[in-house]
Amino acid sequence: MALLLRSFVLALTWLCLTVGGPVAAQDATASSGAGETADTSAPADAAATGTETAPDGSVVTVEDANSALEDILARQRGEGEARVPRDFNSVRGNAADITGQLGALGGPSDAEVWEALRFGTADVTVSAGGAPARVLMQDRGMWWQEYRTNVIKPYGGYLLLGTLGLLLLFYLLRGRIRIDAGKAGVTIQRFTSIERFGHWLLAGSFILLGITGLFSLYARVFLLPKPEAGLNSAEEIMARQDGALVETLLHYSKWVHNNVSWAFMAGIVLVFVFWVIHNLPNRTDLVWLAKGGGIVGKGHPPAKKFNAGQKLIFWSVILLGGSISVSGLSLLFPFELPMFAKTFAVLNNLGVPTLFGVEAFPTQLAPHEEMQFAQLWHAIVSFILMAIILAHIYIGSVGMEGAYAAMGSGDVDLNWAKEHHSLWVEEVEAKKSASAPSPAPGATPAE
Repeated sequence: MALLLRSFVLALTWLCLTVGGPVAAQDATASSGAGETADTSAPADAAATGTETAPDGSVVTVEDANSALEDILARQRGEGEARVPRDFNSVRGNAADITGQLGALGGPSDAEVWEALRFGTADVTVSAGGAPARVLMQDRGMWWQEYRTNVIKPYGGYLLLGTLGLLLLFYLLRGRIRIDAGKAGVTIQRFTSIERFGHWLLAGSFILLGITGLFSLYARVFLLPKPEAGLNSAEEIMARQDGALVETLLHYSKWVHNNVSWAFMAGIVLVFVFWVIHNLPNRTDLVWLAKGGGIVGKGHPPAKKFNAGQKLIFWSVILLGGSISVSGLSLLFPFELPMFAKTFAVLNNLGVPTLFGVEAFPTQLAPHEEMQFAQLWHAIVSFILMAIILAHIYIGSVGMEGAYAAMGSGDVDLNWAKEHHSLWVEEVEAKKSASAPSPAPGATPAE
């Protein structure tokens, strides 16, 4: 469990380092420039590529529009030096007074208005909606879009495909794990009906959540056609019809995802209550891990009701599933459950940024940034848990003979139980012997 907790903290730190860096840089520059007096001259970071001679004979610097655009896009990607915003109120105060009908208007220019809106320094008043409604332009959302498109989508897919490939390779090399002694023909109850209900409630909801989540992420990539013909061609018309169908499916997929999530959270609570006492670490887990759990090599190490491998699965589901649930609740109730600003503050206090040699994580996040961090964390942790569950499904079905019966009928073959959970079988048989009625004194056995 300590290993899982350490992995959990490292995963959160990784997210902060990979996507928090550009945000932290922009926050730092935004805050440092908020109180400065506006510079009425040309911006220092403008890309200048040439000069022209004005009618009065003076030399004027000409800005290349393409270079300026590249400069803006580079800053949005977090590359180079971040743009320092000017203070909107200072710009307004330094504006010239109206001297005539064609004189200065006495207020900031359009460019300065857009700049203030971009960096969130404009004094925006709304009649309803609170802080989220005051955000008219969310400049730092660019890193979220690029990270979701260029990191989450490809590498999440690689993780799942790689997991399936490794499981297939393992099956080809190891084959199915058989019952060494053969089936005994006698069964022992492993899980009760209520335990199996909790398991299948959790498993079924997670499978639905995984399918709908992957569909939401990849449907537009793989299902929407990309016609090369003109806009009014038959090919383009059919593409628009197919696109409408995909969007309809995405709508209902989201509905299923949002509502099935409650069953998933209920399942987590049930399995935790049922099995937490059996999944506490003990010394037999070290022996099980040292021998590879009988999956690698020969022989089956002793184990109680849950072996070390199953305990790792259990705590992965509880910790990662719980984290997915919390971030999911934040997404289900937008702007109501912000949590990353406080998390970053805790990490800063623990010295995590210093440990990795980076700037402090941002602790002042706009409402939309909170949602973006929640969405990224939700996706990252979900991909990790899906990879783990794929291995769990494999070993509980085609990978091991007799394993599925534990959650199928609840009764497993006695020889299977003795090979994989020998200590648990001894406990069950000891309880049966203790509860069996002892023969009356002087009784003669029947012939």
